[in-house]
Amino acid sequence: MEENKCDWKFSSFIFLVKFYRWWQRQKKRFWNPWTRWPPIGSIDFGDLRRLSPFSRNYGLDRGLPIDRYYIERFLQGHSSDIQGRALEIGDSRYIRTFGGEDVVAYDVLHVSVRKPEVTIIADLTSAEQIPADRYDCIILTQTLQLIYRAGEAIKTAYRILKPGGVVLATFPGCSQINHPSPVEDWKDYWRFTKEAAQRLFEEVFPPAQITVQAFGNALAAAAFLFGLAAEELSPEELDYHDPDYELLIAVRAVKK
Repeated sequence: MEENKCDWKFSSFIFLVKFYRWWQRQKKRFWNPWTRWPPIGSIDFGDLRRLSPFSRNYGLDRGLPIDRYYIERFLQGHSSDIQGRALEIGDSRYIRTFGGEDVVAYDVLHVSVRKPEVTIIADLTSAEQIPADRYDCIILTQTLQLIYRAGEAIKTAYRILKPGGVVLATFPGCSQINHPSPVEDWKDYWRFTKEAAQRLFEEVFPPAQITVQAFGNALAAAAFLFGLAAEELSPEELDYHDPDYELLIAVRAVKK
């Protein structure tokens, strides 16, 4: 009799263990989707359920690229630094837009392309032909991700700045790959975080003279990757900052 009772208890225990395991599987299968909000499977992706972006040109063919919205916001906030003798990479768009009459002279540097506006053909990782202590301001937007030895480029920027001179740099936290045109000679190497930018510049500039900030949020990052333009989001959506979604990193660094 005792043996039968023990067998019954053991069988009941085994049944309960199996039932518990079965219930856990069912819960994962049927219950968990409804404990999330919105429920799993209920989100309407609409036009975003696609495997290709709306634009492969950063949204430039639709309006102002979202990263440029943040770049211009950053440069506008530091427009007083853009003065004296200035240097910009690629073209002089931002010197002309934000510098104004405070800029007395400027140069445009490009690694390989000779255009009427380009005054210096040089590799920014060395650029020995540029004298030291030459510029009051360097605008280094969306450039460091295209330079494999980015730290060397920052050293060059420091060398050619005058004491008290300022570098205003931006680079992507997230972005599509930037493919060069047939006449250009560079590749897309890096994406950065705010912490990485801080450490890179601290290796060259005094830490107290460096300010790093990030721009972006989940919506802005997703819209940018889909190739949408800034005009397709509201200012409130663009200006909201979520530190977990760094779309653009911006650095202001001063040479002592």
